[in-house]
Amino acid sequence: MRAVASAPGKIILFGEHAVVYHKPALAMAVNRRARVEVEETGGDQIFITLPDLDVEGVLGPGGELEFSGTGKVGILNYITQAVKLLPVPGGLKIRVKLEIPIGAGMGSSAAITVATLTALTQLRRESLDKTALASLAHQVELEVQGAASPMDTAVSTHGGLVYLHGQGEVENLELPGELPLVVAYTSYRGNTGELVAGVRHRRDLYPRVVDPILEAMEMVTQRARKALQEEDEEVLGDLLNINQGLLDALGVNTPELSRMVYLARSAGARGSKITGAGGGGSIIAYAPGKTQKVLKKLQEEEEAFPVGLSHQGVELED
Repeated sequence: MRAVASAPGKIILFGEHAVVYHKPALAMAVNRRARVEVEETGGDQIFITLPDLDVEGVLGPGGELEFSGTGKVGILNYITQAVKLLPVPGGLKIRVKLEIPIGAGMGSSAAITVATLTALTQLRRESLDKTALASLAHQVELEVQGAASPMDTAVSTHGGLVYLHGQGEVENLELPGELPLVVAYTSYRGNTGELVAGVRHRRDLYPRVVDPILEAMEMVTQRARKALQEEDEEVLGDLLNINQGLLDALGVNTPELSRMVYLARSAGARGSKITGAGGGGSIIAYAPGKTQKVLKKLQEEEEAFPVGLSHQGVELED
Protein backbone atom coordinates (compact mmCIF):
# COMPACT_ATOMS: atom_id res chain seq x y z
CA MET A 1 0.00 0.00 0.00
CA ARG A 2 1.14 3.54 -0.74
CA ALA A 3 0.06 6.95 0.56
CA VAL A 4 1.07 10.43 -0.55
CA ALA A 5 0.45 13.65 1.34
CA SER A 6 1.62 17.23 0.93
CA ALA A 7 1.61 20.23 3.26
CA PRO A 8 2.51 23.90 2.78
CA GLY A 9 5.35 25.87 4.25
CA LYS A 10 4.67 29.10 6.07
CA ILE A 11 5.87 32.56 6.86
CA ILE A 12 5.22 34.25 10.17
CA LEU A 13 3.96 37.77 9.64
CA PHE A 14 3.89 38.82 13.30
CA GLY A 15 4.60 37.36 16.73
CA GLU A 16 7.46 34.86 16.34
CA HIS A 17 9.17 34.09 19.65
CA ALA A 18 6.38 35.86 21.56
CA VAL A 19 4.10 32.95 20.61
CA VAL A 20 6.25 30.64 22.76
CA TYR A 21 5.07 32.70 25.77
CA HIS A 22 1.37 32.35 24.92
CA LYS A 23 1.16 35.59 22.95
CA PRO A 24 -0.81 35.70 19.67
CA ALA A 25 0.84 35.36 16.29
CA LEU A 26 -0.17 35.83 12.66
CA ALA A 27 1.12 33.54 9.95
CA MET A 28 0.19 32.39 6.47
CA ALA A 29 0.66 29.19 4.53
CA VAL A 30 2.61 29.76 1.32
CA ASN A 31 2.44 28.21 -2.11
CA ARG A 32 5.51 26.04 -1.62
CA ARG A 33 4.99 22.54 -0.25
CA ALA A 34 6.59 19.38 1.11
CA ARG A 35 5.37 16.16 -0.52
CA VAL A 36 5.85 12.85 1.32
CA GLU A 37 5.32 9.46 -0.27
CA VAL A 38 5.20 6.44 2.04
CA GLU A 39 5.14 2.89 0.66
CA GLU A 40 4.96 -0.40 2.51
CA THR A 41 7.73 -2.90 1.75
CA GLY A 42 8.93 -6.25 2.98
CA GLY A 43 11.51 -6.45 5.74
CA ASP A 44 11.80 -4.41 8.89
CA GLN A 45 13.82 -1.35 7.83
CA ILE A 46 12.62 2.12 6.93
CA PHE A 47 14.41 3.76 4.00
CA ILE A 48 14.15 7.57 3.80
CA THR A 49 15.31 9.69 0.87
CA LEU A 50 15.25 13.46 0.37
CA PRO A 51 16.78 13.85 -3.11
CA ASP A 52 16.43 17.64 -3.13
CA LEU A 53 18.73 17.80 -0.11
CA ASP A 54 21.01 14.86 -0.99
CA VAL A 55 20.08 13.13 2.26
CA GLU A 56 19.33 9.46 2.85
CA GLY A 57 18.68 7.47 6.00
CA VAL A 58 17.90 3.94 7.14
CA LEU A 59 16.01 3.34 10.37
CA GLY A 60 16.60 -0.12 11.76
CA PRO A 61 14.14 -2.21 13.79
CA GLY A 62 15.92 -1.24 17.00
CA GLY A 63 15.50 2.47 16.33
CA GLU A 64 19.10 3.04 15.19
CA LEU A 65 19.44 5.57 12.35
CA GLU A 66 22.17 5.47 9.72
CA PHE A 67 22.42 8.37 7.31
CA SER A 68 24.44 9.66 4.39
CA GLY A 69 24.57 12.59 1.99
CA THR A 70 25.83 16.15 1.83
CA GLY A 71 22.67 17.91 3.05
CA LYS A 72 21.40 18.61 6.55
CA VAL A 73 20.70 15.17 7.95
CA GLY A 74 18.92 16.60 11.02
CA ILE A 75 15.69 16.74 9.01
CA LEU A 76 15.59 12.92 9.21
CA ASN A 77 14.86 13.20 12.94
CA TYR A 78 11.40 14.66 12.27
CA ILE A 79 10.49 11.78 9.97
CA THR A 80 11.82 9.08 12.29
CA GLN A 81 10.03 10.62 15.27
CA ALA A 82 6.77 10.68 13.29
CA VAL A 83 7.24 6.98 12.48
CA LYS A 84 7.81 6.20 16.17
CA LEU A 85 4.56 7.97 17.09
CA LEU A 86 2.53 6.30 14.33
CA PRO A 87 4.31 2.98 13.63
CA VAL A 88 3.31 0.85 10.66
CA PRO A 89 4.13 -2.90 10.81
CA GLY A 90 6.91 -3.99 8.45
CA GLY A 91 9.26 -1.98 6.31
CA LEU A 92 8.67 1.35 4.60
CA LYS A 93 10.10 3.51 1.87
CA ILE A 94 9.66 7.23 2.53
CA ARG A 95 10.49 9.76 -0.17
CA VAL A 96 10.29 13.53 0.37
CA LYS A 97 10.13 16.21 -2.32
CA LEU A 98 10.72 19.69 -0.96
CA GLU A 99 9.89 23.07 -2.49
CA ILE A 100 10.68 24.93 0.75
CA PRO A 101 14.20 26.10 1.65
CA ILE A 102 15.35 24.11 4.66
CA GLY A 103 16.35 25.98 7.81
CA ALA A 104 15.13 29.28 6.34
CA GLY A 105 12.32 29.94 8.81
CA MET A 106 9.62 28.81 6.38
CA GLY A 107 8.43 25.76 8.30
CA SER A 108 10.12 23.04 6.24
CA SER A 109 10.33 20.65 9.20
CA ALA A 110 6.69 21.27 10.16
CA ALA A 111 5.49 20.70 6.59
CA ILE A 112 7.46 17.45 6.34
CA THR A 113 6.20 16.32 9.75
CA VAL A 114 2.55 17.09 9.00
CA ALA A 115 2.70 15.42 5.59
CA THR A 116 4.49 12.35 7.00
CA LEU A 117 1.95 11.90 9.80
CA THR A 118 -0.92 12.27 7.33
CA ALA A 119 0.51 9.62 5.01
CA LEU A 120 1.21 7.25 7.92
CA THR A 121 -2.34 7.72 9.21
CA GLN A 122 -3.64 6.72 5.79
CA LEU A 123 -1.46 3.58 5.77
CA ARG A 124 -2.79 2.69 9.23
CA ARG A 125 -6.34 3.07 7.85
CA GLU A 126 -7.08 5.60 10.55
CA SER A 127 -8.16 9.22 10.54
CA LEU A 128 -7.14 12.30 12.50
CA ASP A 129 -9.01 15.58 12.52
CA LYS A 130 -6.84 18.59 11.78
CA THR A 131 -6.72 19.78 15.38
CA ALA A 132 -5.40 16.40 16.55
CA LEU A 133 -2.98 16.22 13.63
CA ALA A 134 -1.51 19.65 14.38
CA SER A 135 -1.12 18.69 18.05
CA LEU A 136 0.64 15.43 17.16
CA ALA A 137 2.97 17.24 14.73
CA HIS A 138 3.78 19.79 17.44
CA GLN A 139 4.66 16.90 19.74
CA VAL A 140 7.15 15.66 17.11
CA GLU A 141 8.77 19.10 16.90
CA LEU A 142 9.03 19.28 20.69
CA GLU A 143 10.71 15.88 20.81
CA VAL A 144 13.25 16.87 18.16
CA GLN A 145 13.90 20.52 19.04
CA GLY A 146 13.29 20.54 22.78
CA ALA A 147 11.27 23.76 22.45
CA ALA A 148 8.83 24.82 19.73
CA SER A 149 5.67 26.86 19.33
CA PRO A 150 2.54 25.25 17.84
CA MET A 151 2.46 27.91 15.10
CA ASP A 152 4.33 26.13 12.30
CA THR A 153 2.45 22.85 12.54
CA ALA A 154 -0.91 24.64 12.88
CA VAL A 155 -0.35 26.67 9.71
CA SER A 156 0.96 23.69 7.74
CA THR A 157 -2.06 21.66 8.81
CA HIS A 158 -4.82 24.21 8.32
CA GLY A 159 -3.46 26.41 5.51
CA GLY A 160 -4.61 29.96 4.81
CA LEU A 161 -4.08 32.98 7.03
CA VAL A 162 -3.94 31.89 10.65
CA TYR A 163 -4.28 33.81 13.90
CA LEU A 164 -2.96 31.78 16.80
CA HIS A 165 -4.45 32.87 20.11
CA GLY A 166 -2.41 32.85 23.29
CA GLN A 167 -3.66 29.47 24.48
CA GLY A 168 -3.08 27.71 21.16
CA GLU A 169 -6.52 28.17 19.60
CA VAL A 170 -6.25 28.46 15.83
CA GLU A 171 -8.49 30.89 13.98
CA ASN A 172 -8.53 31.04 10.18
CA LEU A 173 -8.93 34.58 8.90
CA GLU A 174 -10.25 35.81 5.59
CA LEU A 175 -7.83 37.97 3.63
CA PRO A 176 -9.68 40.50 1.46
CA GLY A 177 -6.91 40.69 -1.16
CA GLU A 178 -3.46 39.35 -1.90
CA LEU A 179 -0.35 40.17 0.13
CA PRO A 180 2.51 41.28 -2.17
CA LEU A 181 5.38 39.59 -0.34
CA VAL A 182 8.95 38.69 -1.22
CA VAL A 183 11.04 36.19 0.74
CA ALA A 184 14.84 36.38 0.78
CA TYR A 185 17.06 33.97 2.69
CA THR A 186 20.68 33.75 3.69
CA SER A 187 23.03 30.84 3.11
CA TYR A 188 23.46 30.56 6.89
CA ARG A 189 20.64 28.79 8.74
CA GLY A 190 19.75 29.45 12.35
CA ASN A 191 19.03 26.68 14.85
CA THR A 192 15.45 27.14 16.04
CA GLY A 193 15.89 25.26 19.31
CA GLU A 194 19.01 27.23 20.23
CA LEU A 195 17.40 30.56 19.35
CA VAL A 196 14.25 29.84 21.36
CA ALA A 197 16.45 28.77 24.28
CA GLY A 198 18.50 31.97 23.93
CA VAL A 199 15.42 34.17 24.22
CA ARG A 200 14.27 32.16 27.23
CA HIS A 201 17.69 32.65 28.85
CA ARG A 202 17.52 36.44 28.35
CA ARG A 203 14.01 36.49 29.79
CA ASP A 204 15.18 34.54 32.84
CA LEU A 205 18.02 37.02 33.33
CA TYR A 206 16.03 40.21 32.63
CA PRO A 207 12.30 39.50 33.03
CA ARG A 208 11.40 43.15 33.66
CA VAL A 209 13.08 44.09 30.39
CA VAL A 210 12.07 41.19 28.15
CA ASP A 211 8.44 40.79 29.29
CA PRO A 212 7.47 44.30 28.08
CA ILE A 213 9.05 43.49 24.70
CA LEU A 214 6.88 40.39 24.43
CA GLU A 215 3.82 42.41 25.47
CA ALA A 216 4.62 45.02 22.81
CA MET A 217 4.81 42.23 20.22
CA GLU A 218 1.37 41.09 21.36
CA MET A 219 -0.06 44.58 20.78
CA VAL A 220 1.62 44.80 17.37
CA THR A 221 0.10 41.46 16.35
CA GLN A 222 -3.37 42.47 17.48
CA ARG A 223 -3.17 45.76 15.58
CA ALA A 224 -1.75 44.00 12.52
CA ARG A 225 -4.77 41.70 12.39
CA LYS A 226 -6.99 44.76 11.99
CA ALA A 227 -4.67 46.30 9.39
CA LEU A 228 -4.65 43.09 7.33
CA GLN A 229 -8.42 42.88 7.28
CA GLU A 230 -8.72 46.56 6.39
CA GLU A 231 -5.95 46.32 3.76
CA ASP A 232 -4.20 49.29 5.36
CA GLU A 233 -0.84 49.26 3.60
CA GLU A 234 0.74 52.08 5.58
CA VAL A 235 -0.10 50.69 9.01
CA LEU A 236 0.86 47.16 7.98
CA GLY A 237 4.27 48.34 6.78
CA ASP A 238 4.88 50.34 9.96
CA LEU A 239 3.97 47.37 12.14
CA LEU A 240 6.29 45.02 10.25
CA ASN A 241 9.14 47.45 10.88
CA ILE A 242 8.25 47.80 14.55
CA ASN A 243 8.09 44.01 14.94
CA GLN A 244 11.56 43.80 13.40
CA GLY A 245 12.92 46.22 15.99
CA LEU A 246 11.46 44.13 18.79
CA LEU A 247 13.00 40.95 17.37
CA ASP A 248 16.33 42.75 17.19
CA ALA A 249 15.94 43.61 20.88
CA LEU A 250 15.44 39.91 21.65
CA GLY A 251 18.84 39.16 20.13
CA VAL A 252 17.79 37.00 17.16
CA ASN A 253 19.00 39.30 14.37
CA THR A 254 22.23 38.97 12.39
CA PRO A 255 24.19 41.43 10.22
CA GLU A 256 23.16 39.47 7.11
CA LEU A 257 19.46 39.54 7.97
CA SER A 258 19.64 43.20 8.94
CA ARG A 259 21.27 44.05 5.61
CA MET A 260 18.46 42.37 3.68
CA VAL A 261 15.80 44.05 5.81
CA TYR A 262 17.19 47.51 5.03
CA LEU A 263 17.96 46.64 1.41
CA ALA A 264 14.29 45.76 0.88
CA ARG A 265 13.16 49.02 2.43
CA SER A 266 15.61 51.01 0.31
CA ALA A 267 14.12 49.36 -2.80
CA GLY A 268 10.62 50.46 -1.88
CA ALA A 269 9.23 47.89 0.56
CA ARG A 270 6.77 49.45 3.01
CA GLY A 271 7.90 47.03 5.69
CA SER A 272 10.37 44.19 6.14
CA LYS A 273 11.38 41.88 8.95
CA ILE A 274 12.80 38.53 9.92
CA THR A 275 10.35 35.67 9.56
CA GLY A 276 10.85 32.67 11.81
CA ALA A 277 13.35 32.11 14.57
CA GLY A 278 16.13 34.33 13.17
CA GLY A 279 19.85 33.79 13.62
CA GLY A 280 20.00 33.27 9.86
CA GLY A 281 17.25 32.15 7.54
CA SER A 282 14.72 34.48 5.94
CA ILE A 283 13.20 37.92 5.82
CA ILE A 284 9.90 38.99 4.32
CA ALA A 285 9.37 42.25 2.46
CA TYR A 286 5.91 43.78 2.01
CA ALA A 287 6.08 45.68 -1.25
CA PRO A 288 2.71 46.71 -2.70
CA GLY A 289 3.26 48.05 -6.21
CA LYS A 290 7.01 47.42 -6.05
CA THR A 291 7.34 43.65 -5.74
CA GLN A 292 9.50 43.21 -8.83
CA LYS A 293 11.82 46.07 -7.89
CA VAL A 294 12.33 44.71 -4.37
CA LEU A 295 12.73 41.16 -5.68
CA LYS A 296 15.40 42.21 -8.18
CA LYS A 297 17.33 44.16 -5.53
CA LEU A 298 17.32 41.28 -3.06
CA GLN A 299 18.33 38.78 -5.73
CA GLU A 300 21.50 40.78 -6.25
CA GLU A 301 22.57 39.76 -2.74
CA GLU A 302 20.83 36.51 -1.78
CA GLU A 303 18.25 33.96 -2.91
CA ALA A 304 14.81 35.57 -3.15
CA PHE A 305 11.39 34.78 -4.59
CA PRO A 306 7.80 36.04 -4.39
CA VAL A 307 5.32 34.05 -2.29
CA GLY A 308 1.57 33.77 -2.34
CA LEU A 309 -1.04 32.58 0.13
CA SER A 310 -1.93 28.88 0.05
CA HIS A 311 -5.54 28.37 1.11
CA GLN A 312 -5.01 24.60 1.15
CA GLY A 313 -3.42 22.99 4.17
CA VAL A 314 -2.31 19.36 4.34
CA GLU A 315 -3.98 17.07 1.84
CA LEU A 316 -3.80 13.51 0.63
CA GLU A 317 -2.87 13.11 -3.02
CA ASP A 318 -3.85 10.34 -5.43
